[in-house]
Amino acid sequence: MKRLTVRRQRERERLVLVEGVRTLSEALRAGADVRFALVSGRLRSTDLGRNLEARLLAGGFDVTMIDDEELAKVSSAESSQGVLAVCEQSQTTLGQVVSATCPILILDALQDPGNVGTLIRSAVAFGFNGIIALDGTADPWGAKVVRASAGAAFRASIALASAADAAQALTDADRTVVVAASEGKNVLKRTDDIALVVGNEGAGVREGLRQLADATICVPVEGPVESLNAGIAGSILMHQITRERKGPH
Repeated sequence: MKRLTVRRQRERERLVLVEGVRTLSEALRAGADVRFALVSGRLRSTDLGRNLEARLLAGGFDVTMIDDEELAKVSSAESSQGVLAVCEQSQTTLGQVVSATCPILILDALQDPGNVGTLIRSAVAFGFNGIIALDGTADPWGAKVVRASAGAAFRASIALASAADAAQALTDADRTVVVAASEGKNVLKRTDDIALVVGNEGAGVREGLRQLADATICVPVEGPVESLNAGIAGSILMHQITRERKGPH
């Protein structure tokens, strides 16, 4: 488990650390393959925790009981909820994502795990089930990101790619590229082939991807706030695009 805190090792072994009652429960509902789990007495302090332990045992998963202090040594959370599991990482290629018949989300060098996890969760909620994490983006399978996504990462098709490879794949697939930018016009056509690009928290979307854009879009801000958190802004934009796609009700 300590080895899997290093991104290179996770990618090599295709394994993911899943921590917390809510996150692991959602991963199980999504059909995640649990290799094994460590649980401590703290898990039994709530009904949700006891139900999760019962589900792990009933599912025939390899469950090992350790004490709270031992679990804390391998936990990345400030306060462990008494469960930490190793699950298999789902594998998706860049080609599979860009060819999907649904809107997709592209994360361009977002570095904050909380933002990445929030956007993955929102993407699943709003039907952007294909996600491309470009170079410079926090590992979408890192423990903090998986926890921030509340396990929704296991319901998405997530591919890792360089910006150059993604740009070529989007061009070849003739995707409608929409870039999130402060100067966005908020004019979109209704389409299922949208690829929404959300850029780095400070620098925004890199120039190579901006040049591919068929449209730019922003969140109008009326109050005395210069900008929104990338996770919040991207989530609002995905909701807006979903409403545009579905049309008036």
